[in-house]
Amino acid sequence: MQSVQAIQVPVNTDSESGSKPYAPACERNRDPILSVLHRVLPEQGQVLEIGSGTGQHAAFFSAALPHLQWLPSDLPPRLSGITQWCDQSGNDKCLAPVAIDLLRASLSLPRSDAIVCINIVHIVAWAGVQNLFKAARDCLSPGQVLYLYGPYRYADRPFEPSNEEFDRWLKVRDPLSGVRDFDTVRDLAASCAFDLSLDLPMPSNNRSLCFTCSED
Repeated sequence: MQSVQAIQVPVNTDSESGSKPYAPACERNRDPILSVLHRVLPEQGQVLEIGSGTGQHAAFFSAALPHLQWLPSDLPPRLSGITQWCDQSGNDKCLAPVAIDLLRASLSLPRSDAIVCINIVHIVAWAGVQNLFKAARDCLSPGQVLYLYGPYRYADRPFEPSNEEFDRWLKVRDPLSGVRDFDTVRDLAASCAFDLSLDLPMPSNNRSLCFTCSED
């Protein structure tokens, strides 16, 4: 992730989206992410997307993965924009978005067959990341996956200058956000009975992480 633009901040552009919210990063990263989703998502069922943002990913992935039902979610103010993208895509696999706040006490997630969370872990406060894994453990069955996409800091390799700059920008914007330590996220996942099943490099110094719900 190389710049502030990598955050999925909605930008209205008449040429690209009309009146719908639009984020250039969604267009840039959707194809690399889709290639991974083809590998990790189930052959059927419902996928819950946490933090759908503009709704661009929901419209695109639900059309590209027609064997799945795609359930977008976000904070209430974003739901109308998500609905616009899904409705105008003409794709009946994209379900009506639901309101989910990761910082809500006693978070409960709709029962699903997989969870996808793109560019959220570094945005939301750490308490929201903890809530996500805890609620995902109750939402998913053993063998089902929680997929994360975004930048991470690894103890065994230099921190990329672009991600270091991005981390500084995030902390100025909100001191509770920031690029997370990979080991800390993996330990949190393990404490919630998730095993790391995939860690892939992605464009612009991002990573695809896939955690599989275990039996315990």
